[in-house]
Amino acid sequence: MADQNAPWTEFRYAVVDVEGNGQRPPDLVELAIVLIDDGEIGEPLTWLVKPPSPITPLARRIHGISNEQVASAPLAAEYASEIGAILEDTIFVAHNAHVDLGVLTRELRGFQPAIVIDTLKLARRRLPGRPSYKLGFLAEELKLTADMPTGSKPHRAAYDALVCARLLAHIADGAELADLLTDAKTTSCEGSTDDAAPTLF
Repeated sequence: MADQNAPWTEFRYAVVDVEGNGQRPPDLVELAIVLIDDGEIGEPLTWLVKPPSPITPLARRIHGISNEQVASAPLAAEYASEIGAILEDTIFVAHNAHVDLGVLTRELRGFQPAIVIDTLKLARRRLPGRPSYKLGFLAEELKLTADMPTGSKPHRAAYDALVCARLLAHIADGAELADLLTDAKTTSCEGSTDDAAPTLF
């Protein structure tokens, strides 16, 4: 990996979003990964997963994925090697990253990224004064939702991962990786704390 004082575009990122079944802890139902190479945002890669426990009605209302839709989908373990290969040697990025990372480290045995960037923490540090730091709010305010893939919608993994990738590119414009890592570790008191619960399904 290049020196962290290099521009952020010199690194490879895997922007991740997961949807769960609403259980505690949540099991994986849908995963999307958007790769960023040389600062260029790729197309979402998506997987539907059959969870070991049913999708709760609340989770279904949020993301719209039914138990019938995942009834014949592979188990998470069957995707492990494919997903592990994609994530290898990338910087893991997610909004409220501990939620997505918690699900993936449970589902993909042995997976532990070397570097994690949480765009929630990054946004709080680099975009101060916002009334909310929910991904959906930032996406609308920063106009990150133009030309989304047909049929995609908020709270589906592909949509949220792509918006998160655009948010990272917006925030990181002109920055070095070292700056982003420093800011992403900073816990700011600014903004609301309304970001955690909606991502726990």
